Amino acid sequence: MSAEGTGAGWPGTIHVGEPHGGGISTRLNWLRAGVLGANDGIVSTAGLVVGVAGATIATGPVLTAGVAGVAAGAVSMALGEYVSVSSQRDSERALLAKERTELERFPEQELDELTAMYVAKGLTTGTARLVAEELTAKDAFAAHADIELRIDPDSLTNPWHAAAASAIAFTIGSLLPLIAILLPPPDARVPVTFAVVLLTLAMTGAVSARLGSARVGRAVVRLVAGGALAMAVTFAIGQLVGATVL
Repeated sequence: MSAEGTGAGWPGTIHVGEPHGGGISTRLNWLRAGVLGANDGIVSTAGLVVGVAGATIATGPVLTAGVAGVAAGAVSMALGEYVSVSSQRDSERALLAKERTELERFPEQELDELTAMYVAKGLTTGTARLVAEELTAKDAFAAHADIELRIDPDSLTNPWHAAAASAIAFTIGSLLPLIAILLPPPDARVPVTFAVVLLTLAMTGAVSARLGSARVGRAVVRLVAGGALAMAVTFAIGQLVGATVL
């Protein structure tokens, strides 16, 4: 009897018997991160250009501030994501290296540890021991990385990919408020931008809520209210500063 052939029927080995589950989870996390990155781009750029539009009706300053905001925000998001993912990847590599060393030095203790983990998941001691022995015979390191560390050694996140994805998502989100405030005539810029941004935030809020299995209504209200507040505050500041300077 092998763990592969019977894993689907054992509640404690579902994770072992479904190698694609982690891949789906990873893709969902990437998609969720992309949506959140786009939201950041929408809100931050909208607040910036609406603030400048509150200070002046000239197109040049609005365009300059918007482009600078997109560039700075994309670089900042990429750098932050790169540092974060690099730190996480370094930690995962250190844990995997430690586990590999322990398997080389203390194979019997590690087998007992693996058995205990499956017992904790609900298997009987005899069944847990059988599963642990068969998985150890096949690939002890992969078995421990999976059940003990919850890490797939072959699917560690690439910090460069994460940085690029974050920068792209932020840039795409930023382009919407930038286009919305530049195309209309000066007297309609702010109202049009408000409407376009709030509608987009409602849509992305609904998407992110569904990805996270959360309540759509609450997520949409929270995101729209936050975006509206950000634009209202920066617009007020822009008018105040613009009037003071002029």
